[in-house]
Amino acid sequence: MSRALVVGGTGPTGPHVVNGLIERGFAVSILHTGAHESPQIPESVKHIHTDPFDIEKVRLALEDQTYDLVVVMYGRLRELAQLFEGRVERFISVGGVPAYTGWGDADALWPAGMRVPTRETSRLVVNEGPDFAVNRKVANIGLTEVAVLDSHPTASHIRYPWIYGPGQVASLEHSIVRRVLDGRQHLILPDGGMTLQSRAYAVNAAHLLLTIVDNPKVSAGEIYNASDEWTPTMAQWAEIIADALGHRFEIVSIPWEYATLAQRLTVRGTPHHRVTSCEKAIFDLGYRDLIDPVEALALTARNLAEHPLERGGAAERSLSDLFDYAGEDRLIATWTSAMEQVSEVAKDVDAGTPDRYSAAFDDSERTGWTTIKK
Repeated sequence: MSRALVVGGTGPTGPHVVNGLIERGFAVSILHTGAHESPQIPESVKHIHTDPFDIEKVRLALEDQTYDLVVVMYGRLRELAQLFEGRVERFISVGGVPAYTGWGDADALWPAGMRVPTRETSRLVVNEGPDFAVNRKVANIGLTEVAVLDSHPTASHIRYPWIYGPGQVASLEHSIVRRVLDGRQHLILPDGGMTLQSRAYAVNAAHLLLTIVDNPKVSAGEIYNASDEWTPTMAQWAEIIADALGHRFEIVSIPWEYATLAQRLTVRGTPHHRVTSCEKAIFDLGYRDLIDPVEALALTARNLAEHPLERGGAAERSLSDLFDYAGEDRLIATWTSAMEQVSEVAKDVDAGTPDRYSAAFDDSERTGWTTIKK
């Protein structure tokens, strides 16, 4: 029987990866701190409890063990990749999308903002010149990818976006769910909630990793984006979550620079789109989402409603959401008042140009085609 080691394994995607490997006939061990255990992991799985961020402790815990497959989802990836040189047939690692230039500083690009979609061939922080400012943590993410493939030329590496679903400790969806539970009727969204931010449902992200396992020849030496197949706007994201809980918000659209209490909903410090494409995995490996984002977000919302984050606890604080409802109401009232005069002017200067391809367009009122005649 083939032997697999998963470093991590108890996060939101880990149990799905572990059980998928068991279904594929692997004898699975997981190496993790032991601080968090998952009831989804069966008793047949061997647990190796040590600190994945301390390479010497990992070395001692593993002794001289060798494996057919190692999946590193947690810990000090660069050093772990070096540790397993010559000790594993296949190496699969998980990193993050900040390896792309502009993920953390989209307005540093020209024109400002990342390209949509961002594919695996897009601009990377490791290729930037010395004069281009890059966050130290982000630079290390990019350098780690290089180190993995240096140690394991046939490795496969996955760039995770934000992962959501049951098991995610710092769940962004909690910002919407708590407002539903608190009976909030208005929801401020920067720029009307038109920002796009790629995410991956935990089940889908794990499925993509397992699709890589199933295609060793094609995936050898390759890097893949993990993401849901389509990306909802922030407004759609909020609407899906609220609808799953039988709630409807009145959306208050305020420009990003003024929507200060809601800026954190775009995840990063600018309102630019951040959309990673999983097309490479679709076309090369046959990947498809197991769960559509509408259903995935609904499941996530209901789980959070039943098991909400502790109010004021560490996980909720990590979201940087103040839940300052008095401040939100004050901002909404001031914005609404300011928009009264703007609305009058907007109505006066409205060109009234219809969309001739909209169902609302009355074709019977057309007297002729609008054409350019010579």
